[in-house]
Amino acid sequence: MNTWRNASLAVTAVTLLALTTACGQDKATESPGQNVGNASPAGQAADSYGADSGYGSGTTTETGSAKQAGQLAVWDSKKLGKVLTDSEGFTLYRFDKDTASPPRSNCEGDCAKAWPPVPAGNVTAAAGTDGSLVGKVTRADGSQQLTLAGWPMYRFAKDAAPGDALGQGVGGTWFASAPDGKKAALNADGPSGAEPADLAGLSVRKDPKLGDIVVDKRGMTVYRFKKDVAWPMKSACTGACLSKWPVVAPGEKNDVKGVTTKGFVTFDRPDGLKQQAIDCWPIYTFSGDVKPGDTKGQGVGGTWYAVSPQAKLVGASK
Repeated sequence: MNTWRNASLAVTAVTLLALTTACGQDKATESPGQNVGNASPAGQAADSYGADSGYGSGTTTETGSAKQAGQLAVWDSKKLGKVLTDSEGFTLYRFDKDTASPPRSNCEGDCAKAWPPVPAGNVTAAAGTDGSLVGKVTRADGSQQLTLAGWPMYRFAKDAAPGDALGQGVGGTWFASAPDGKKAALNADGPSGAEPADLAGLSVRKDPKLGDIVVDKRGMTVYRFKKDVAWPMKSACTGACLSKWPVVAPGEKNDVKGVTTKGFVTFDRPDGLKQQAIDCWPIYTFSGDVKPGDTKGQGVGGTWYAVSPQAKLVGASK
């Protein structure tokens, strides 16, 4: 028993040493947020989370009694990738102003007429998907709404037939749901029928205004938060902030092209999420970026900036 415990402690020590070697050196002068590492996003200015925008089309057409979702299915869209649908093939959507942890819907009144909530009653997970992601949330009126990975699910009143996805990207806040509850691929506004680019997990795009910046495998701009800390690694973006600035999921070091692999580590966040870090800085995307090439998160709140291939803040003042 003692031998096993000693071996376990040794492995832990080696892991900590590796992280310290990767992230613990020369960070004291590079961490502009190190004095606010424990700051709560609740105390930040609202514009730190991005511009506020409407819920969608503004239509107030009544849709009648909400239909049960029944057997969920997965639609393989050429423009959006894999999209979750109800049993009749209608696209299911998620709303950036909702929260997944804890689950909460912020779509009421006229919003709920344009985006009818999907009832949580007769629902079965799509074949080949994780059934444990299917859940429910109680709305303000007491009804139960379907959730996926915590995100409340909706239909769009203007989708007239199975396979329609007219709600994709509406208001910069509504997106078709992927089978895991994440947003479907955001290239719907690209050339008709265009397939997603075959990019590395992290790569470099030359932006006409910002120069060389890091993008993820979907081509979406990657950002850093000025209030984060590189070592000891801390994120000041939690709770509602994460609905606007989703974390970049961990990737493989050999799936990186043109971007530094220094401090290429996984950040085990206190909220349970795992986040990619480069040069020991946690990295994010912006929910307001609708398609590859967008940089709408640049400079938001004076705290969010695109990332250079060396993991530096692009265009940020000292």
